[in-house]
Amino acid sequence: MNVVPRVLRVASVLLAYRLDELVDAAHLFRPLKVVRPFVARPRADVRSMPRGERLRLALTELGPIFVKAGQVLSTRRDLVPADIADELSQLQDQVPPFAGAEARAIVERELKAPISQLYARFDETPLASASIAQVHAATLHDGSEVVVKVLRPGIEKRIDRDVKLLRSLGELAQRWHPNADKIRPLDVVAEVEKMLENELDLQREGASASLLRRNFESGVDLYVPAVHWELTTGGVLTLERVRGVSSDDIAAIDAAGIDRKALAVKGVRLFYEQVFRDNFFHADAHPGNIWVDTTRPTEPRFIALDFGIMGSLPEEDQYWLAQNFIALFERDYARIAQLHVDAGWMPSTVRLDELTAAVRTVCEPYFTRPLSQISLAELVVKLFQTARRYQLTLQPQLILLQKTLLNIEGVGRMLDPEIDIWAVAHPVLKRILRERYSPLRTLRTVRRRLPEWLHAAPEFPELIRDALRQVARGEQRSVSDPNALAQQRDDAQRSQRALAYGLLGSSLLICSAVLWTQAAEHGVWPSLATAVIGVFAFAIGWPRR
Repeated sequence: MNVVPRVLRVASVLLAYRLDELVDAAHLFRPLKVVRPFVARPRADVRSMPRGERLRLALTELGPIFVKAGQVLSTRRDLVPADIADELSQLQDQVPPFAGAEARAIVERELKAPISQLYARFDETPLASASIAQVHAATLHDGSEVVVKVLRPGIEKRIDRDVKLLRSLGELAQRWHPNADKIRPLDVVAEVEKMLENELDLQREGASASLLRRNFESGVDLYVPAVHWELTTGGVLTLERVRGVSSDDIAAIDAAGIDRKALAVKGVRLFYEQVFRDNFFHADAHPGNIWVDTTRPTEPRFIALDFGIMGSLPEEDQYWLAQNFIALFERDYARIAQLHVDAGWMPSTVRLDELTAAVRTVCEPYFTRPLSQISLAELVVKLFQTARRYQLTLQPQLILLQKTLLNIEGVGRMLDPEIDIWAVAHPVLKRILRERYSPLRTLRTVRRRLPEWLHAAPEFPELIRDALRQVARGEQRSVSDPNALAQQRDDAQRSQRALAYGLLGSSLLICSAVLWTQAAEHGVWPSLATAVIGVFAFAIGWPRR
């Protein structure tokens, strides 16, 4: 019952901003209609505002957690109308700072030492303040400049309380909204909750910054500030201080003499390298978090900030996504449809001819324009929206990727409005895939995993014998559905194929290991050739979706 007053306040603010369509059409507050005359009076000054702006202002008034929820919704363009998503993407997570003396006390408590012992100077006036934490400038005893990020006092309790409120609203939406099965409000709340949980652990953010810095160790294209681990805990993060300008500050970039066209191309390339080369990407890459180093006009580079939201994909999804991008670049609509089914993103019962026609309907109008005018991000969003009609299952990682693609393309077009995203992205992606799935890399992977396979090899004959006994005894579930029986026969054939080729591949890899021990006498080629044939046998027998 203690949630009811806060739910009434949410309804009151929405109605005050004349968001009646959200209250009535969405049916979120149907149980509250009795008290509606008492909870809100529409504001006159918002009458002429578009609905997206009114919603943005309402969420800002409701507080930081609702701002976070709006930021998540802005990424769900498969669920939210474009005008609302565009407006919500402008939500800024800015709140009044808390006292610098309190920040000093938190740092001393977290790092278990006086501030004078930790830093030569600690500025109590914050550089920036957000709903989760605020940032202070400091100097180390060796003269190095750093920034110290400090969690807000009591933030865990406040977030826990507000998340409960969001969950209550999600349950109302799940119950009353006519399209709840498509919007999945509780899933959206879960995304917000996970994002907040990650942002509350500053040590996790430091680890993300450290990994991204290692992936771009040269610092030529992307610079990531170093983490001072001796001054970092779950509640305090100390980073090297960096200086630059926001990537949307075109005047400052031009004043520094930087070639914006080259910078835009570099930004697109960095996105594909993070996603498909490293499988670890900055998932909150708006201009405020992506700066430009103005001290290097002849060799421009970006500076990354704020590592609270990072993304990665399961290796299998990464492969299927890359193949989808390649098929999209080559306008192979039938392959896009087939890849969606092969990846398991859609049920195998989908009619491929209908899905191919739907993909063609979305893509063809775009390809009538010059490639420099085609928004790859917009096209991907529309493809996802179309695919939802065919029961597309979107994973949170893919949604983060979609958001990042929108951000990166937006930054690229701000720097160079004429950039041809397709011409830049296609060769970069093909090069990364060529390197990632090259025979040499496959051999290295085999060599690395060979001890693991050899350890498991003695169990293979027994496992195969048990499986064959089950097949011979007919130990299978009785099924009356003809489609299920056909599926079961297909599964049995695939299992037999996998077992046969798996046994052959295992035997060859064991032989390869034996030959490797005799390489000094016979050379390495017999061992390598046997290993390649063994891997090839595994590839032939590998279960297909």
